[in-house]
Amino acid sequence: MRDVFGNPFRSVTFSPSWRISTAVALAAQMYESRDFSAMPILADALQDAGCDSADVLDHCRNDGPHVRGCWVIDLVLGKE
Repeated sequence: MRDVFGNPFRSVTFSPSWRISTAVALAAQMYESRDFSAMPILADALQDAGCDSADVLDHCRNDGPHVRGCWVIDLVLGKE
């Protein structure tokens, strides 16, 4: 449930400037293929884009499980 909804007790602000082409391409590929093994790479791309949100980066780097509808993937793709 946390993969889809995140932490209900802590809201995350996602900056549009973090939606760089690499991050969007990775998120789109994972969304379509339902293969979330590139989540740590997405964390690196977001960090390179200036993301400093521990919630976002830690979520991407945890072991999951990650599923379609993952809140980070949806934020990167603008599916808020």
